[in-house]
Amino acid sequence: MKTLLHYPFKFVGIAVLLLGVASISCGSELHIGAATIDITPERPVPLDGQMHVRISEKAETPIFVTALALESRDGEQVLDQAIMVSCDIVAIRKGVIEIVREKAKDKFPGFDLNKLFLNATHTHTAPVTMKGERYRLVSSDVMKPEEYTDFMSDRIVEAAVQSWAQRKPGKAGWGQGQAVIAQNRRATYADGSAKMYGATNVPDFRGIEGYEDHNLDVLFFWDLKDQLIATAVNVPCPSQEVEGLKVIHADFWDPVRRQLRERFGKDLHILAWTGAGGDQVPRPMYGKPADERMRRLRGLTRLEEVARRVVRGWEEAYEGARLEPVAGAVLEHRVEKIELPWRKVTEKELADAQKGVDQYKDDAKEQWRYLWNKGVVDRYETEKAGTAGTFQMELHTLRLGDVAIATNEFELFTDYGVQMKARSPAVQTFLIQLTGSGGYLPTPRAVAGGSYSAIIQSSRVGPEGGQELVERTVNGLNELWKKK
Repeated sequence: MKTLLHYPFKFVGIAVLLLGVASISCGSELHIGAATIDITPERPVPLDGQMHVRISEKAETPIFVTALALESRDGEQVLDQAIMVSCDIVAIRKGVIEIVREKAKDKFPGFDLNKLFLNATHTHTAPVTMKGERYRLVSSDVMKPEEYTDFMSDRIVEAAVQSWAQRKPGKAGWGQGQAVIAQNRRATYADGSAKMYGATNVPDFRGIEGYEDHNLDVLFFWDLKDQLIATAVNVPCPSQEVEGLKVIHADFWDPVRRQLRERFGKDLHILAWTGAGGDQVPRPMYGKPADERMRRLRGLTRLEEVARRVVRGWEEAYEGARLEPVAGAVLEHRVEKIELPWRKVTEKELADAQKGVDQYKDDAKEQWRYLWNKGVVDRYETEKAGTAGTFQMELHTLRLGDVAIATNEFELFTDYGVQMKARSPAVQTFLIQLTGSGGYLPTPRAVAGGSYSAIIQSSRVGPEGGQELVERTVNGLNELWKKK
């Protein structure tokens, strides 16, 4: 009787591969559905992502929501479910997920709506979705934030319903490529200070503050006829190439989508997942002349160059993933409410914030800055009164075969994401930030350096909470892997 040792190496490899596929399939069946719906407003809207009010003048590109529905079954028994919706907006503002779940409550019999979550791509040229005094001067012909939120949430529910209705047996795959998109945007100086977008061509410049993650993690979903129907692309960098314009724009996700659909069909559904990239931007902090020269030689805009890199990294991942599609990858989805400590306000931070309150309180055009500083003063008062409580966050951790997926509500500095990935039990780990609107979550060295994104006005949760988030995320993933 021959054993595997008697066969040529390549056959041993095939046997091991089949055993590996069996270990992540477990006889289950994965049902997949996807849908994409346009959320471009037809009227002018206030644009999110800057400290001043901007009103859109036109739609430079469409913006979308894309829903992916997954259901793992063993025969007729449902094992677990998830609906994930990526949105071309700056953040999932407070109250939006509750609005969506309320509108969806009668549309998904047998589905736990707590397992539906949203994420934002963080484009700074998309409509505002939060109400407030800062937009009270907007003229009557402009679509108000509450109006747009109602419009958008209807379409999110519609996309989720379509994806759920279209689910059918299929295959999943995962792969990794490399793409230099994320570039740390915090410069450090000889005196120990740091500055977001700080000058690097000055004598006291000493380096870039943090790490950059250039891995491009991709999920692929095929039907049983091997037709690619959806992909989730995890870029550890926000889409902020064209921020500051007065137009609706999906940023680099627009050319990425167009190029992928040109190659793989106009009906390909593309989820845009932003990884841990609170201290990143898709623009270089130094070497700009060389970057500009190479783009000129290639005949590309900066936006097109970023898209080129994403698409090439996606193709690298696809080359491997298509060789190992998994039919029946088991899905497991945990949802838990976690509590993180608020970042405590120091006396100096209180004094600085109070100066901002006094400076802007009577300026109707500077309501953003006024409220930004007032929030710090209010937090100090709750701390002093002993009523601060904790920051509550909904954490989703998922297992799909050998892949882990974890969410957070912050603009999470990359160092925290690296910790999560390094300690994850999965073969490959996807991190999705901005599933809520928790603000920046900076590292200890960023807080020490100061500047926007690390100062108290930018940050509700600080390094203590960041480390707690890492621990709770890794623990959640470990729990999923203990079962197998």
